[in-house]
Amino acid sequence: MLPPFARRTAGLVPATIRPVIDEQQLLAAWRDGDEDAGEVLFERYYESLSRFFRSKAGEQAPDLIQRTFLVLVETQSRIREGTTFQAYLFGVARNILLEHYRGKRRDGERFDPAERSVEDFGPTPTTLIAQVQETQLLLQALRKIPVESQMILELYYWENMTAKDIGDVLEIPEGTARTRIRRAKQLLEAALAALAASPALLNSTVSDLESWAVKLRDALKLKK
Repeated sequence: MLPPFARRTAGLVPATIRPVIDEQQLLAAWRDGDEDAGEVLFERYYESLSRFFRSKAGEQAPDLIQRTFLVLVETQSRIREGTTFQAYLFGVARNILLEHYRGKRRDGERFDPAERSVEDFGPTPTTLIAQVQETQLLLQALRKIPVESQMILELYYWENMTAKDIGDVLEIPEGTARTRIRRAKQLLEAALAALAASPALLNSTVSDLESWAVKLRDALKLKK
């Protein structure tokens, strides 16, 4: 069951609620009925999950976040040794997102996240994105590339995840994850080149891509 904080999907847990505790211990305590532990976990990762879902599912993000935490508490015993809590959490979020997309397909249509992009599912509201050319261009380019590549780049740039952790999210070896990170960057640069209104805008975006990625991450924070 989601704690009251999670059901509200807004607000912040007071910093004094409990000292910093290992996240897997918090998850186990939550499953045993400690709602404070659930609130701490929810507060720690709410913004991260919000931008993960918001950039790909728009206003459906709050519902997908709640579904993620419900699955998380039900499956916490499945976290493999050597897998970080963050990687497991985003692995669950990835599965929830893919289920969401599969539910949008017509009967008989196949959804492959390595081939289909967010743009294939129609417009996602972007009114909360700051009207800065580089961030708008980056968001548009991310929506053009396959969903899997978009997820990889967001985890890499926004959540500072390692290739090992990204591999755990995707359930692939670390070496394969490194290859997919490189490929995702190539796809993004090609999309940026195709969308940029001018060579100057393209150069400004690509030359400082990490900085613009952080600005886009911050622009996607859900309003409290």
